[in-house]
Amino acid sequence: MTALPDKIVRLARTDVFGPRRARLFRIKDVLEHIELPLEDQGLAALETIDFVYRTLCGVLYNCAPTSGHPGGSISSGRIVSSLFYGTMDYDFSQPREEAADMLVYAAGHKALGLYAMWALRNELIRIGAPQLLAQERMQLRWEDLLGFRRNRTQETPLFKKFNCKPLDGHPTPAMPFVSLATGASGVGVPAAFGLALAALDYFGDAAPQVNVLEGEGGMTPGRVHEALAAAATANLRNIVLHVDWNQASIDSNRVCADQGQPGDYVQWNPTELCYTHDWNVIEVEDGFDLRQVLAAQVLAKAGISDQPTAIVYRTIKGWHYGIEGRKSHGAGHGFCSENYFKYVAEPFEQRFGKRFPRPTDCGSNESIEQIFFETLIAMREALEQEGAAASFAVQRLGLSKERLAGLARAPRQGAPKLEALYSGELRADQVPDKLVLEPGSKATLRGALGDALNQLNLATGGALLACAADLADSTSISKAAKGLSEGFYNAATNPTGRLVAVGGICEDAMGGLMAGVSSFGRHIGCTSSYGAFIAALEHIIARLHGIGQQNMHDLTGDPFRTFIMVNAHAGIKTGEDGPTHADPQCLQLLQENFPRGILITLTPWEPQEVWPLLMAGISARPAVLCPFVTRPNEIVPDRAVLGVAPASAAIKGLYKLVAGDPDVKPYHGTLVLQGSEVGINFTFDVLPELRKQGINLNVYYVASSELFDLLPSDEQQAIFPEARAREAMGITGFTLPTIYRWISSFEGRKRTLHPFKGGRYLGSGKAEKVLEEGGLDSQSMLAAILDYARYIEQASS
Repeated sequence: MTALPDKIVRLARTDVFGPRRARLFRIKDVLEHIELPLEDQGLAALETIDFVYRTLCGVLYNCAPTSGHPGGSISSGRIVSSLFYGTMDYDFSQPREEAADMLVYAAGHKALGLYAMWALRNELIRIGAPQLLAQERMQLRWEDLLGFRRNRTQETPLFKKFNCKPLDGHPTPAMPFVSLATGASGVGVPAAFGLALAALDYFGDAAPQVNVLEGEGGMTPGRVHEALAAAATANLRNIVLHVDWNQASIDSNRVCADQGQPGDYVQWNPTELCYTHDWNVIEVEDGFDLRQVLAAQVLAKAGISDQPTAIVYRTIKGWHYGIEGRKSHGAGHGFCSENYFKYVAEPFEQRFGKRFPRPTDCGSNESIEQIFFETLIAMREALEQEGAAASFAVQRLGLSKERLAGLARAPRQGAPKLEALYSGELRADQVPDKLVLEPGSKATLRGALGDALNQLNLATGGALLACAADLADSTSISKAAKGLSEGFYNAATNPTGRLVAVGGICEDAMGGLMAGVSSFGRHIGCTSSYGAFIAALEHIIARLHGIGQQNMHDLTGDPFRTFIMVNAHAGIKTGEDGPTHADPQCLQLLQENFPRGILITLTPWEPQEVWPLLMAGISARPAVLCPFVTRPNEIVPDRAVLGVAPASAAIKGLYKLVAGDPDVKPYHGTLVLQGSEVGINFTFDVLPELRKQGINLNVYYVASSELFDLLPSDEQQAIFPEARAREAMGITGFTLPTIYRWISSFEGRKRTLHPFKGGRYLGSGKAEKVLEEGGLDSQSMLAAILDYARYIEQASS
């Protein structure tokens, strides 16, 4: 390109950034002013712990065998050990203590390091003060490492003998001290920030610190940028983001722009990115210098400002492992190879005088497990013999426990009381007076849901935190905060706000933050956007939250902690926005797409069904609850006058809207409906005509497939016998697969009406015209049902 003239170059702006609330430090500039928590003897013990930890990372990768992520686990080790033994306030004996400081591995690929650090800490306490150990299920024992990347069905002898925990490839709450399932495309960062938001809202000024470990590669997803903006905007001052900046990802050794060279992936570095989003930043030039690392953590804990803080540590992926950079990300030395012994085993053997096994038989799972175990035993014996590291760990964790006790953290005045939601006072079959709708009046499903969420928020003192993709009023989620506090939540200026601004149009980060809020256990996080967007964009976090809650339940026995994803403006009645927004596909992404009990969808057809369905869904304690609500005003039906089942029947998930009688001839079969547009058109327009013509038809409505699945099998059969499915046709405002399970015959499926029956996306226009294009208007429905009725009558005659 032709160079710009100097007179133009000189006019380039250099005042791009406005004033920041955040502060930026180089730790070297302030190191002499910071009192470190450890003196030389303690630093020497921490060096020993790090050496053993790095060895253990190499052993885990070797004995998986050759599976895991050793590089980033090694480069982040000193960050984590400094937190555990230097600066965090927590009680090692109480892994579920909600008032304790937390550490979240947002960098889920560092799970190998998490297991190594957790088990090493446990082993040091076992050696030095076994009375401090938690009950066995709340430990990660040395022997449990035999379960690294193994399945619960593992049948090798030592795995069974020691009843080892199967350790997933990425972190989940199956482990003590782990609150979230992380590792998928940047989800860990917003989820961890949600934990911090919930802790800050519950404890106020006494909130625990939430430490979040991530690397620069894990900061490239868009949801991370959205979350950084949200945390800074809300003044989430109890977050410390620890960035292990090693410049290496799976495919690149130059992720970020650095030292005048452009990055392969992004043209920022972590300091620039965080400071751009108004985060305090502390730069640690040498992330392996324990003095710099500890000083940065002490400075962050002191409270730099009301802004969240990031510590950016320069490190080397795979430090001292013999393989550095991207080649150590998800790979390492060959199993029991020459380089494994050279870089992992021999340095340990020389330091501690304990020899690792040299295998002669590596061909079976049993022999690999034996090698693994003998290696762990050699390391155990070395730690027992050395002794100083265990004594140091006992002393430091004792001080940490004392600090936590001295802080006496307690819920703030007016803290939310989520337990009121599950006390039994709020019931699905008892609609609160404020929510009773007058038949003949007009209401929206989204408005009815907003009012219902508000009722729950008032009853729990504000236990629901809600957000929307710049659609709080449009989707009516703003109603959830009515009567509590106006405006967006801000920890400094509006700490009682119940609406959270998450970066604008940011469904990705919203889902992560609100799932994290719910995971803390004192709130329900709620997100809201067009069903067309939120179902897809929050699918990953819904899945990870489900995995996390399943594993948490397995560990503790506690019920799932629910997060609510409101699929608003759902379906083709959002017609004027066109096919990009009026989406019938969103339900298919969620309904019956998760293990039983993990996620529940709700598809009410009229506003009176919202309260009973919402309460039935909440009472079932799913990990994720997904109401689908439409945008337009609808006439509230008088169900008794119309001769259809009461709204309370919806709590069964599938219910008989209109009863037919197969024993009375002529009999005209079974019709299954799903979707508000379908339910309204059928009940108001089609049903009266069918009655005029004497059509003897069973009509079912699907209000929640998952609620129906939670019923006992005999009750399911009583409500919907198999014979009904064999004869049924369906009409859905969603896609054909969402109604397949109720229609088991080829003929019934061929006759079923759905928006894509014409083989194309529908166009824009008024709702009734889009319904007409899709063959879901009242006249098209009536014609299809009458044709089906004639078919059934002829087939049964």
